[in-house]
Amino acid sequence: MPTGLHPVVEEKSDQLISRAAERGINVVITDDFRSADDQDALYDKGRSVDGNIVTHAKGGESYHNYGLAIDFALLTVEGDLVWDMGYDGNGSGTPDWMEVVTIAKDLGFKWGGDWANFKDYPHLQYDFGLSIKDLQRGKRPPERE
Repeated sequence: MPTGLHPVVEEKSDQLISRAAERGINVVITDDFRSADDQDALYDKGRSVDGNIVTHAKGGESYHNYGLAIDFALLTVEGDLVWDMGYDGNGSGTPDWMEVVTIAKDLGFKWGGDWANFKDYPHLQYDFGLSIKDLQRGKRPPERE
């Protein structure tokens, strides 16, 4: 199993932050690689632990567990971390969140906000066309594109 963020995903994450900054948007990566144990702890939220359900993926069932996903938030000019999808800190007339999503998709990320069932708006994954089943069976993406 991987133990950190995949190098291509790390490079794409850096590009996302840079391209957003060029538009006056400060992006913060709030989560990237997550161990299976950490994933199980997150899965327990809203089930056996107080809180809201934030994932339907157990350990080994998330792209985070394979270093192929990141979660993000926005940093306001006041220095607050926000997940406000309507926030327009750069005054472009388009919510900063959606500008970041557009940049991410241009870089090849898939967005959790496009999922049909459980929307995961902060989630971006770069899966190289591999399914979770592929990854569970030991398939891994190349170290470079």
